[in-house]
Order: sequence, then structure tokens, then C-alpha cells
Amino acid sequence: MSAAGPLRIAIAGACGRMGRMLIEAVQAADDCVLAGALDRKGSPALGSDATAWLGQASGVKITADLAEGLAKAQVLIDFTRPDGTLAHLAECERLGVKMVIGTTGFEPEQKARIGAAAQRIAIMMAPNMSVGVNVVMQLLAQAAKALNQGYDIEIIEAHHRHKVDAPSGTALAMGEVVAKAVGRDLKECAVYGREGVTGARDPSTIGFATVRGGDIVGDHTVLFAGIGERIEITHKSSSRVTYAQGSLRAARFLAGKASGLFDMNDVLGLS
Repeated sequence: MSAAGPLRIAIAGACGRMGRMLIEAVQAADDCVLAGALDRKGSPALGSDATAWLGQASGVKITADLAEGLAKAQVLIDFTRPDGTLAHLAECERLGVKMVIGTTGFEPEQKARIGAAAQRIAIMMAPNMSVGVNVVMQLLAQAAKALNQGYDIEIIEAHHRHKVDAPSGTALAMGEVVAKAVGRDLKECAVYGREGVTGARDPSTIGFATVRGGDIVGDHTVLFAGIGERIEITHKSSSRVTYAQGSLRAARFLAGKASGLFDMNDVLGLS
């Protein structure tokens, strides 16, 4: 805890799986305090205490009123959906609230909107807040540079049945890292599905395979398949705790920033 007091954090999607994990992480952190809890209009939880499900009383009521939910916050952590995140972004700009964005599935023009907002407020945006995943990104860049000839590259990801976008933002980020390392443009070389008589594999492509089922938190594997050997770099999440802890680390990083668009490499000092 600093001399200025604990970092005041608001959580978007407070009633969702990730939102509850974030609230629990904030409650357990000595240097952070829950300052707001947002959920969609019509949620049956509106008006209830944000930590009631933990058997605690935080004094923070879940609300759909953005101005009310953000009034006391320094940072908003948002793992919702693109349209919701952009609505939150506009209010954060107005109030000067910083943002940690873990939402995925943005269109290019939506990413541009976030970039423009970062000229006025500090924003950390990453498709995956896990420290381990971001270390894996560094390993992938090194591997791809060394395996840029004679190896076919495939990215396989698996998530729970409720995930609405595919491939995952993390899988796409892995594809971007690998494509950049081997001098390709992912938009031109990505293959997102195969069916029927596809012909021989084009060695310049990067393939994606998506699995959805059960309660899988998040598994990602990048396969470098050569002749006589395979190299697989895999990260598996068994709990959303890792995303919550990474998000708090990002929020702490933003505390010292006035504006700018950052990613987890900046937070972890890997840039």
C-alpha cells in the first residue's frame, strides 16, 4: 500500500466467471481496493453487494450505471465483449479512469478507437494476462526464427463451451508473433479451417484449429512439424487465477502512467 492509499479498482462484468475471479483477487490484495462493480442492464444482481457471493460485505453495489460504477475508481479492469468495452472506454475517457482490457474479438476499427483513447488515458490491452503465456510468446519468437524453413506451423487452442469468439485472442496473438518472426503477414497466410479435398499443405501457411467444450479454461499449443521431428510449445491454464493476478499486475503498472497504450510485455519488462 502506497502513501496515497490502495489502488482503487473497478471491475466490469462483475457477475461473470472472470469478473468474480477479479473481484476475489482485488479483495485478497493488500494494495488494492474494490471501488466499483459493473454489470449489464437487466442483470438480477444489480443493487447487490459485489462480494456477497464471498460471504463478505464490500459496500460496493453492482450497477449498470457507468458513471456511478466508475466514480471512485482509478483503474477499470474489463474482460467483457467488444461493444461493452468500447462503451466503458468512452466513460473512462470522460472521467480519466485508466483501463486494463482483456476483452478479445475486436475489429481493426475498434482497436483503432482504443489506440486513439490511449492518447488521453493509460490503457493496457492484451489478449492474455497470464504471465506464463506472455513468456511463451517470447519463446515462440525465438523458436520461429530458428525453425523458419522446413517446418509447418499449426496453432491449436481449446476453451470452454461458453467462449463466443474463435480462434481465441491468445491464439491469434501467437500467430502474429510467429508470422512476424518468419517474415510473413498473418492476414495473408492464416488458414482457419480445412474440410474436404484441400490438396497438399502450402508450406507458407499458418494453420489454426479450435476446440470448444466443457469447462476448459484455456489451452494453447504451437506445433512446428518438420521431417522426423516435432516441436510443441504449450501453455495450459487450469484456473483463471493466473489471468486475475496478471490483471492486477497490469493495474499496478498503469498507476504510474498518465496515458499511452501498453501490453503485457511492457508490464513484465519483456519489451
